[in-house]
Amino acid sequence: MNAKQQVHDFWNEASCGEDLYLKGETLRQKYHQQAKERYALEPYIADFADFQSFANQQVLEIGVGLGADHQQFAEAHANLHGCDLTERAIAHTRERLALFSLRSELRVADAENLPYASNTFDLVYSWGVIHHSPDTQRVADEIFRVLKPGGLAKVMIYHKHSWVGYLLWLRYALARGKPTTDLAAIYANHLESPGTKAYSKAEAQQLFAQFRQVSIKTVLTHADLLNSQAGQRHRSGLLTISRWLYPRWLIRTFFPGHGLYMMISALK
Repeated sequence: MNAKQQVHDFWNEASCGEDLYLKGETLRQKYHQQAKERYALEPYIADFADFQSFANQQVLEIGVGLGADHQQFAEAHANLHGCDLTERAIAHTRERLALFSLRSELRVADAENLPYASNTFDLVYSWGVIHHSPDTQRVADEIFRVLKPGGLAKVMIYHKHSWVGYLLWLRYALARGKPTTDLAAIYANHLESPGTKAYSKAEAQQLFAQFRQVSIKTVLTHADLLNSQAGQRHRSGLLTISRWLYPRWLIRTFFPGHGLYMMISALK
């Protein structure tokens, strides 16, 4: 099985957050609750995405997942397109938008080969997706291609020097007597889908080097601070105990730049 198929199969089994946050009696209630929990855990999304600023503009979201952010763009009246590697995510997002009488042009597609014409979009948005692609540089190049001149990319990718990475290293390297294991291997083998990558700020700058202006910001996340339930691969009694002992005040005070999420704004 090739790398891309492994990524597809991992996320097609359950879209990101599906098993943790898609709860309620009706499907409409489930999507509403998922959005509520998403934006409570990740309040920086709204400021970064700036949904309301893209009314009547051509917007593409790469990796729609369960469709919460896509719904926000649709409600803001963007001329909206969305793609995802998995059929499951597209089905979720299509059903979600239909429930709320919203519209988007949705399709299953590979972000390394976007099925859109060059110079099409005012905004390409992607939250926590392209670092799962086997060729993330190719995706960044495709984002550049489909943006109009003067268009904006807003992309979140994982930050290598994060507390999530350090905690995974403690569990899967140091505790197993393999302290020389590097963070790249830790992310690839133990965080979400196989081959997941994380980048330093310098590496992120290189990914988006052809853009004329790039700004990067990192944030401490609920995962770095152990403030939430674990994702699809990480649940244990030890993790539950660790939440009670975790020195969040120390991390917030002395290591505020060591968060997992790296938010990139890049102007073509």
